Amino acid sequence: MIQHVTQKGMKDMDQKTEQMLRDLTEAHGVPGFEQEARQVMKSYIEPYADEITYDNLGSLIAKKTGDANGPKVLIAGHLDEVGFMVTRITDEGFLKFQPLGGWWPQVMLAQRVHIQTKDGFLDGVIGSIPPHVMPMEKRRKMVEIKDMFVDIGASSIKEAEEFGVRLGDPIIPVCPFTILKNPKMLMAKAWDNRMGCAAAIDLMKGLQGVEHPNTLYAAGTVMEEVGTRGAFTVANMVKPDIGIAVDVGIAGDTPGVSKNDAPSKAGAGVEIGLYDARMIAPQKLRDFVIETAEMENIPYQLTSIPGGATDAAAFTLTGSGVPSIALSVATRYIHSHASVLHYDDYENLVKLLVALVKRLDKEKVAELTSFE
Repeated sequence: MIQHVTQKGMKDMDQKTEQMLRDLTEAHGVPGFEQEARQVMKSYIEPYADEITYDNLGSLIAKKTGDANGPKVLIAGHLDEVGFMVTRITDEGFLKFQPLGGWWPQVMLAQRVHIQTKDGFLDGVIGSIPPHVMPMEKRRKMVEIKDMFVDIGASSIKEAEEFGVRLGDPIIPVCPFTILKNPKMLMAKAWDNRMGCAAAIDLMKGLQGVEHPNTLYAAGTVMEEVGTRGAFTVANMVKPDIGIAVDVGIAGDTPGVSKNDAPSKAGAGVEIGLYDARMIAPQKLRDFVIETAEMENIPYQLTSIPGGATDAAAFTLTGSGVPSIALSVATRYIHSHASVLHYDDYENLVKLLVALVKRLDKEKVAELTSFE
């Protein structure tokens, strides 16, 4: 892909970055089944890491030592994506399922899925009772998840089992990585949160040959969508001095969304989280991030999400407390099969992460953790 500079001074993706984003977002990896996504992340981050380790749940931790006597900085995206799990096979061969992560039922019907079986992947589609046979009153109501099912083309329990389906198999949304007509706008499943994993990789890449006064741990955590579980175990392993969760945020620049509820816009800069349902960003760390963004001329947006949380909440509660913050990219249609983000926001996020790591020395971290 040929690069050109836009009015904002940012470049289009190069082919290697495009392939990395494609591989990460198209990888399967619902909570508890992150194997494929983890392997993809490992293949891209390994060339830039001093070593790679794992927690006992399967989170990946890449380490890069700048100053072994400096502070420990943990920056993490999460490997998992929202999806489903098979919980029952009907007599007619349809699959009933349990959501893994938060889903709004209205975005689910008629969407394609992959069922990950012991014998490989099966294609399927989420179905429900057709509106044509519903009374008018019922048509006006949202179909509940308990009334949905996955159609894999089986005609009986026996045939579904012969296809390889077992209870507990993961069900993964389907959406290929797609560059829209505006090449800055990228559509894919699992931006939440392979975007954060990609940023961790590009952060490590951006620090090659660059001095940094700390030890960096760039992680891909597991099971964030079902309670930030991997974030707790990773933070307990690393025992960081500073924690940064890298995730997607809510873009409110689509029809019907109030600026009071979601003021961020795709393409308007990195989101710096002030508040969410489980964490308030420490004032000193928040101001340091804002100061760094302004020093580097990186556009940013200040956000608060009262109805969600990130891995930063788990980092915060590690040990005696870890000053932590969430940085994100405004993304449209999260927790659905297809979401959209702006590539400039991603590039600016990586640029900000690199700048922060270069500035987090022993003195700065002591300042950020001092209450005198």
